[in-house]
Amino acid sequence: MKKVELAPDRYWYPRPAVLFGVNINGKANFMAVGGGGVTNAVPPMIGIPVRHDRYSFKGVRQNMTFSIATPSVDMVKELDYCGIASGADVDKVKICGFEVFYGHLKTAPMIEQCPVNLECRVVKALDLGSHDFVIGQVEGAYASEDCLTDGKPDVEKIRPMIYDIDFNRYLAFGDVIAQAYKVGLEFRERE
Repeated sequence: MKKVELAPDRYWYPRPAVLFGVNINGKANFMAVGGGGVTNAVPPMIGIPVRHDRYSFKGVRQNMTFSIATPSVDMVKELDYCGIASGADVDKVKICGFEVFYGHLKTAPMIEQCPVNLECRVVKALDLGSHDFVIGQVEGAYASEDCLTDGKPDVEKIRPMIYDIDFNRYLAFGDVIAQAYKVGLEFRERE
């Protein structure tokens, strides 16, 4: 298959579409983020890119906590609005009708309507240029009961979204295509 060289950019797929939550002056605010991911297993850590000039970054500096809420596909309008509007100008919680709750950290707002919420304590914010990469240790994890299978979050029930930065659109996850740690065993015959 012939390859076409592209200009260096952030061609990394898929990009999770999530809501980044912070408290700013004691008030909950959420910002849409398309990207980030797992940065460590033990202890569990996740990282999210946030521009320095974003209103939400103020909350990171104030409390050194944040949350990540994974919305389901039926919350696409709320997710998109939280990426369009600034919490400096509007109350996104009120406009979107979010039911906010707090866990152990008390300053990382989470959203009741989202199937999965993680509350994180900031361990490092790396200034990378246009963004800080905010790394947080997961201090609490909360999932809607109807999104669990055998006590574990089930991505088919969660129905998360992917952000397509190249075409500015949201997509749903696709079909299950194989069982991990099993389908690749066929290659053992070649060892």
